[in-house]
Amino acid sequence: MIKVVQVSGKRDKKKFFKFLIDLYRGNPYAAPNLYADEFAEFDPNVNDAFRFADCKMFLAYKDGKLAGRIAGIWHRGANQKTGLKQLRFTRFDVIDDFEVTKALFEKLFEWARELGMDEIIGPISFSDLNEEGMLIEGFDKDSTYIEIYNYPYYVEHMQKLGAYKVVDWNSYRMSVPAERDVRLSRLAEAIKKRGGYEVLDVEGLMKRDKKSLDRYVMECLDVLDESFSHLYGTSPLNEKQKRREMNTIYQVLIPQFAAVILKDDHVVSYGFVMPSMLKVLQKAHGSILPFGILPYIKAMSHPEVADMMSIGVRHDHSNMGTVAIIMDHILCGLIQKGVKYLETGPELETNLNVQNLWKNFDRRLVKRRRCWGLSVPAE
Repeated sequence: MIKVVQVSGKRDKKKFFKFLIDLYRGNPYAAPNLYADEFAEFDPNVNDAFRFADCKMFLAYKDGKLAGRIAGIWHRGANQKTGLKQLRFTRFDVIDDFEVTKALFEKLFEWARELGMDEIIGPISFSDLNEEGMLIEGFDKDSTYIEIYNYPYYVEHMQKLGAYKVVDWNSYRMSVPAERDVRLSRLAEAIKKRGGYEVLDVEGLMKRDKKSLDRYVMECLDVLDESFSHLYGTSPLNEKQKRREMNTIYQVLIPQFAAVILKDDHVVSYGFVMPSMLKVLQKAHGSILPFGILPYIKAMSHPEVADMMSIGVRHDHSNMGTVAIIMDHILCGLIQKGVKYLETGPELETNLNVQNLWKNFDRRLVKRRRCWGLSVPAE
């Protein structure tokens, strides 16, 4: 017997978040979320996206035992931007039982019909800053902090539901060169001189002027908002959301992995790379303290793998070559810290601009993720 209940209260939310950790316990590739991050994401008092989005969370029980979870998001802001009538799904995790999956999605279909929505899409969360896309290739590859991991049977379940492809995201891994690329460095210097650009001293500001660094990082997030605005699944970020994202960046910020490009003391482009947090999250089991703290210290001080968080360029500087400055600066930092591999975050298959950044590097496709679509059936 399968029973699906709507989450209500802190105890149910803890079950909702813990289900992921239990389901993937011992899996060498999955990077489970932290309880603190998840509670914050689904707290209207913390996540300002709730001002223009509603959310319902569900737990599925089979024969009295927890067997699956799913959350639906009615993102009024995104629907207003696209003109579409869509309900999003996120945090979908389930045992290998299609009947449980079907029961979970039926709850979303019921809500979608109440709202007058035509389609359910996902997995996609409140904003493009969150994890998105179901893994469809690369099940034997390590996850990054900003990615979803799932078992292969999830794909079979979606296909049985009649889901169709909306869009895919690709992730690439590349080897970090042993030495600085002289040609890239020369090009970066020439662009800086010609355009009047400078690279922000992130390390210096971290030590002596955190308030000024805050201002520049917030400007980076303004650039992110502008440069990503045309991509699938994105929605504008307000001030509170940006400040929350800034705090997340600081938790994983290694100064040598941050390139902030200025002109006339304002950010025109940026690139952030973070050390891989896979081992940290696996040891943490939902909470950094106590078991995750030593892996965290190791990851921050001696990273072997780094993950690309994002690169953004202001529209009026998009063809001015600032990305060369970013890549030269970050590659130097990766070499200095002894990083062996750099992995990109999920990149939209249609985003040719970001794909062209890596065309001169020894890269290989390691993972593919999908945003699924489901037509809402009539009652």
